Amino acid sequence: MTSKEHSGGGSQLEELNGFTNPGLVEHVPRLSDGDPKADRVAERQVAAWFIASMIGTIWFIVSYFLFVPGESMSSIRLHNTSVGLGAALAMFSLGAGAVLWAKNLMSDHEGIDERHDISGSEEDQAVALEILHQAKEESGIARRPLLRNTLIAALAIAPLPAVLVFRDLGPLPGDMMFHTLWDKGVRLIRDPGGIPSADSERPIKAEDVTIGSAYHVLPSGIGADDGPDRPINEKAKAAVLLMRINPNELKEDPARKDWSHDGIVAYSKICTHVGCPVALYEHQTHHLLCPCHQSTFDVTEHCKVIFGPAKRPLPQLPITVDSEGYLVAQSDFAEPVGPTFWEINHP
Repeated sequence: MTSKEHSGGGSQLEELNGFTNPGLVEHVPRLSDGDPKADRVAERQVAAWFIASMIGTIWFIVSYFLFVPGESMSSIRLHNTSVGLGAALAMFSLGAGAVLWAKNLMSDHEGIDERHDISGSEEDQAVALEILHQAKEESGIARRPLLRNTLIAALAIAPLPAVLVFRDLGPLPGDMMFHTLWDKGVRLIRDPGGIPSADSERPIKAEDVTIGSAYHVLPSGIGADDGPDRPINEKAKAAVLLMRINPNELKEDPARKDWSHDGIVAYSKICTHVGCPVALYEHQTHHLLCPCHQSTFDVTEHCKVIFGPAKRPLPQLPITVDSEGYLVAQSDFAEPVGPTFWEINHP
């Protein structure tokens, strides 16, 4: 490393690998540093952002209860949009206020902190306390009660939306996951995607299911308008994967041998880990994979878990064929669909 004298400023600048250290940029005082009126304006601007954050949080809470989602997609969109805007305003305003406070009102001096060994001596503790006191003075939080109080208020109510969101995770669904739309004689239809309707139903014949194929299926009649007794989440609970395997490769429990039809088997799409949709089928190994946490199920052995965090097999839907050759359910699932931990609330 070498240094050389610059004739213009008389300062020494170091050179390293051919690059000259330009030094620190000349400090330019901010408007708020020398103008008390500009300082007060900047302070009020920061406080206004914190107040906007509080308004966003309050709007989130009001929207959460005011726009209760119903059965229609429009009501769900309105609910999600309203609470989303509230959360965005609360978080953005809180961040914007903090950034403006740091840029316009906190101490603007430049300094260099020398690195030193970390230890727990009393001297170091005293230095740490001094740094904290200095930070308090430089930030102005002690002498700017307006900013301090609005910041504390904004931070105090900011977690409330999270509390409401966590509320949606419970209470436990009880025996709701023990009952789906499947029942004796209900035909299997191909999942039409989106919101199903009676016109979109396509029942499946056993002869149409070839070895190695996989279908995403739902119960027939799911598009019928049965009022509040058939909420939109019933579709998710009843989602099933239908596959056909060479019957000689199936290792079926004798008690469940009649739950399949000529190698055609049907299993719930809801992973027994945390409820993600199981949708990846590898027909050569006959494995089903959950893309969320890589739980893997063996279709040849009643979808038992062979890898991953899931604790129990995917529930099997007993199926057969009707007089017209269409695949139908023999009954509902014999066990609850969804994550294993939901079982604990079963009466």
